[in-house]
Amino acid sequence: MRRAYTPTLPELQAFVQAARNGSATRAALALGLTQSAVSRSLATLEDRLGVRLFHRLRQRLTLSDAGRALLPDAERILADLDTSALTVMSFGGHRDVLRLAVLPTFGAVWLIPRLARFAARAPGVTVDMSTTLEPLDFDRDPRDAAILRAPAALRGARSALLAQERLVVVAAPSLVSGPLDDPALARLPLLQQATRPDLWLDWFRDAGLDPVRILRGPRFEQFGMVLAAAQAGLGVALVPDMLVAPDLEAGRLRLASRRSMVSAAPYVLTWPARSEDVSAFRAFRDWIVTDEATDQGLT
Repeated sequence: MRRAYTPTLPELQAFVQAARNGSATRAALALGLTQSAVSRSLATLEDRLGVRLFHRLRQRLTLSDAGRALLPDAERILADLDTSALTVMSFGGHRDVLRLAVLPTFGAVWLIPRLARFAARAPGVTVDMSTTLEPLDFDRDPRDAAILRAPAALRGARSALLAQERLVVVAAPSLVSGPLDDPALARLPLLQQATRPDLWLDWFRDAGLDPVRILRGPRFEQFGMVLAAAQAGLGVALVPDMLVAPDLEAGRLRLASRRSMVSAAPYVLTWPARSEDVSAFRAFRDWIVTDEATDQGLT
């Protein structure tokens, strides 16, 4: 139940437009209302909050200290409502909506280029995709599923294997002419992935080398940034092969080591039990687990 001091939507709209336009008359024109309707909304809002939001000098309205404090939040609330409305409108009347969270570079490089095939298989499903680097609490998060690495899958959620993560070393052709051994790699700038700072440590430990000196080189938050830095010749990158395949095929990057390393955490599709009642999720799960992952050699 709305408390008595919570502003109504018309009151917020009148307040924001009056603040922007400096008069109730111009606010009324912006809102398509009468000047008296806007003035009533402003008076009701001030009475509701128990403060004066405007100083009134002749026909001019200027914000009081309280009004200046309220304005940013009022603008944000109205903008959020507009965004939510546009989001719902974008579903275009589709009954089936899949709300999916994915790792940023996995989504951009691997999943999105393949979504046309899913759309052909399930034309009635609208995908609402967002990115995450953190596990989801499906008890609080409204999304139907997520694609994460296995340790990030929330305990109690269900999951299906999508792909093992095989890491390869790549660099720009301007930086390396071909594969190098590990001591030679260790002498080059090593591009660091900030959310997975142990990647190079594990690589050199696997090679039996002392990793003490390897944590040098630029740091980037996501694999997408690491790949862009590698293309720019800033250093060598240790990245999942499934994410770098397009760059290798196009010649933007080349393998800088003959070795590869399988990490202990595969990519998984994870979901709460409630999502199994969502037809859009069931269609997506069947496609990505049984068809797409197999076709792409991920399983």
